[in-house]
This record gives sequence, structure tokens and C-alpha cells, in this order.
Amino acid sequence: MDTKRALTCHRKQTAAQSVVTCLFAGAMVLMAALAAAQEGAPAPRPNEDTGFFGAIGRWFDQQADKMNSSFGDARKKIENFGHEAGVAAKSTAAGAKDAADAVARIPSARVVTGHEKCVNAPNGAPDCVAAAVTMCKTKGFDSGKSMDMTTALVCPPKVLLSGRNSGPECRDETFVSRALCQ
Repeated sequence: MDTKRALTCHRKQTAAQSVVTCLFAGAMVLMAALAAAQEGAPAPRPNEDTGFFGAIGRWFDQQADKMNSSFGDARKKIENFGHEAGVAAKSTAAGAKDAADAVARIPSARVVTGHEKCVNAPNGAPDCVAAAVTMCKTKGFDSGKSMDMTTALVCPPKVLLSGRNSGPECRDETFVSRALCQ
């Protein structure tokens, strides 16, 4: 019988411990709920807001409110700046894509290099349009426009051998060195 009695006593102790544990857990949950409810409610202000110390307290409260609003405005401006930077990046990427598409639409256009002399027009100015077209036709294209022109002072060898760099025998020559051909 002693064994049966010991088992019954042990069962009662285990049941009592379970009940105490549940009561303790319930009390903890209840205290946590009460603490949360007290944190959510604003603290009542004492009636000591009058007088010198009350005025100082109100002044500190006002300054704290002003600083909080300033920090809030700064946060909004930073968020807006981030948004604007994102928009600018997207528009720049779109512009680069449009430029790449425009270049892709001109598959037959090429830049060629060469040395084609510009003939003088009736008014004395160099006519480099004809020189660019001639340069492009020699490279197998139908037409072209000059992209880079160079002007040089050309003197006969006897002027240069005499030690001079200019003279009445020297003349300006303009030539096309690069052209956009199609």
C-alpha cells in the first residue's frame, strides 16, 4: 500500500504545480495588459502649470515640439530628394535609350576619313560640301557631309628652302579630313 499512496501523493503534487504555473502565467498576462493600457493613455498633468516653473516647463515643451516638427520636415525633404533622384535617373536612362535607338535607325551611315581638297567657290570661299560628297563617293556611298575640315598654309619648296614661312607664292588650302557618309 505504501507504493500506491506515494503515487497518489506524487500525482496531487504534479497537479498542484500545474495549477500554480497556470495561475502565475495568467497573472503575468493580466499585468502586461494593464501596463500596455497605462502606456497608451496620456499621463495626467498636475495643476502646477502656473507660476515661474510652470512657464519654464511650457517653454521647454514648445521648444521640443518645434524641434520635432523641424526634424519631421527635414525627413520629408530627404525622402522627396530621394524620389526626385530616382525620377532623374529614370529619365536619363530613357534619354540614353532614345539616343541609342536613333543611332540604330541609321545603319548605313558611317564616318570615313580621308584627305579631299575643297575647291574655291566663285566668291573665293572654300566649297567643302562638294569635297565631302567626293570623299564619300570614293568610299562607295552616295552622299555625305563634312565633319572635320583643316586649313593649312601651302608654300612652294623654294620659299621654304629660302628660310621663309610665308610669301606671295603661298596660299591657304582647306581640305575635308572626316565626313559622315550615307
